[in-house]
Amino acid sequence: MRRDLRLHDQAALYYALRKGLPVVVIFIFDRHILDTLDNPYDRRLTFIHAQLEKINQQLISLGSTLITFHDTPLAAFQKLIQQFDVQEVYTNRDYEPYARQRDQQVAAFLQEKGIAFHDYKDQVIFDRDEILKPDGSPYTVYTPYMKQWKQKLNAFYTRSYPVEKYAGHFFQMPALSLPSLESIGFRPVYMSFPPAEPDEEIIRHYHEWRDYPAKEGTTKMSVHLRFGTVSIRELVRKARALNETYLNELIWREFYQMILWHFPHVVHQSFKPEYDRMEWLNDEQAFQRWCEGRTGCPIVDAGMRQLNATGYMHNRLRMITASYLTKDLLIDWRWGEAYFAKQLLDYDLASNNGGWQWAAGCGCDAAPYFRIFNPDLQAKRFDPDLAFIKKWVPEYATPEYPVPIVSHEEARKRCIETYSRALKDRMKPAR
Repeated sequence: MRRDLRLHDQAALYYALRKGLPVVVIFIFDRHILDTLDNPYDRRLTFIHAQLEKINQQLISLGSTLITFHDTPLAAFQKLIQQFDVQEVYTNRDYEPYARQRDQQVAAFLQEKGIAFHDYKDQVIFDRDEILKPDGSPYTVYTPYMKQWKQKLNAFYTRSYPVEKYAGHFFQMPALSLPSLESIGFRPVYMSFPPAEPDEEIIRHYHEWRDYPAKEGTTKMSVHLRFGTVSIRELVRKARALNETYLNELIWREFYQMILWHFPHVVHQSFKPEYDRMEWLNDEQAFQRWCEGRTGCPIVDAGMRQLNATGYMHNRLRMITASYLTKDLLIDWRWGEAYFAKQLLDYDLASNNGGWQWAAGCGCDAAPYFRIFNPDLQAKRFDPDLAFIKKWVPEYATPEYPVPIVSHEEARKRCIETYSRALKDRMKPAR
């Protein structure tokens, strides 16, 4: 198990159980990932640990248990094959560059030992090469991708895997306890997580409510999609029945996954290479104020404080805060992307990268660089009563509130001049 932390409607688990051999379920606390995290109170570890606890209890009730490792994936498999007579390994596909490299390494090791390695599509409706242009190349613009996605969708793609039918095939063994978070170098964070069952009323009104951060108008399913604690097939069935706007958001997620698969350079570079010539100001003090929510721009500060306090940020505010950093402050989108990657409970490389490149104007399906969010107008439109701003910025409109770092009108002018200079001669090689 990796980003598919559930026992129901789970592709790899279904195929493994259907095979008929006794199935052992494993999870690796991957040192390659965990050793790079510098915050012992990382909320994501608490979320993962809680879900693994649930899975372990479910397995124990079936006479089995979850086996965990705190190691590198290769070392974990080296130990596993000494513990069990492993015939085959089943897992669900992950499209991130590190995950691809990890799976190739593990598959090669298993192959040497004569052990088959099977991977399946599970976290998306359509896999890497299932939605392509007529000439066989990947889409790089969302709208035609979305149209093709909807055209191809039928009941076959959204039916659930009946895992329960084969539940008798789990390997029978004594119950094991999960390692504590402390034993792997982390501390629990006491917080409530959104339920894995989406609120149908919110989905029904999604197109009306989703842009207003003071309202409970979004499903908060992003963390569950990120870790696979909800099935994308179940969610798409609900979205199709209840709200097309919500379905479109789920398709955006798949679009970014496929962009990452076909164009892995986007992890460190702009999708459009000419944007890597940008002369960013990269003012470290201004960046620090943005991180802390002390820019003097109320809607931006409210969004950043919500993120820092909860690990969540409303989607409209993700766009506003990203536009402010890249366009008003002229700070490299990679700085903001890395900060979100540290803070977001629902951090997903493909969606985070896609969103930041969209905001900076350098992505595959980006807002043009001259389309710059006016944060004051955004606040008037989407937080008209200042309910969200007052909640997160209690000192707003008092002498304690910081003076704005920039005037939006001046920053807008500066931004357009800077972007124009970088894009003036697209034939120049990028520096």
